[in-house]
Amino acid sequence: MTKGIFITGTGTDVGKTYAAGLLLKKLRESGRNAGYYKAAASGNERLEDGTIAAGDAREVCRLSGLPDRPESLISYLYETAVSPHLAAKLEGGPVSLEKVAADFAALSRRFDVLVAEGSGGIVCPIRWDDRERILLEDVIHALALPIVIVADAGLGTINHTVLTVAYARSKGLDPRGMILNRYEASPFTRDNRAMIEELTGVRVIGTIAPNANEIEAELDGLLAAFAPVVG
Repeated sequence: MTKGIFITGTGTDVGKTYAAGLLLKKLRESGRNAGYYKAAASGNERLEDGTIAAGDAREVCRLSGLPDRPESLISYLYETAVSPHLAAKLEGGPVSLEKVAADFAALSRRFDVLVAEGSGGIVCPIRWDDRERILLEDVIHALALPIVIVADAGLGTINHTVLTVAYARSKGLDPRGMILNRYEASPFTRDNRAMIEELTGVRVIGTIAPNANEIEAELDGLLAAFAPVVG
């Protein structure tokens, strides 16, 4: 049975794609048939042939060695570097949860382990128009996955992480772990780690040092965060 996890973050540019790529690398190096999925990504480059490059998926494939065509791993690609809901208003092609669920299900038939990644932080409008309103939490619920939260290890992370966990729980989401990016073994970052674990009750299951090409994590601890994919 395929198992999955949904990677979200405390905000934009905290390193979700980087963490997803290194997590996938560790899983694949352990012999797992692991894959990647993202519902919507904006801020992508438009190529000479008019198509849009899947920047995040390309980075994940580069980091992890995943041989798939990156554009096959993201359902909706936008060029404008704004939230997906606004990118869709500007460019067309609003997100459909039915397509997201179908694309994810198709990948779940190919892989034994799936790492899904969200857009922006935990509060991110994915579609917002007269016909439908979709937030990131709706995507997570549609895929029926627990979440792992990526946070920067530095200043402000206690506030950002505790608020992210609280919001996630208020929306019925299941935080299974946290990954701290730009983590240095200093008294400051060690205290940040201890405080967010104590205040949230969620364990840090992995850390990533600045510019590292590996995630520091116990494989069993990572795998324990995954849940069977429904459907």
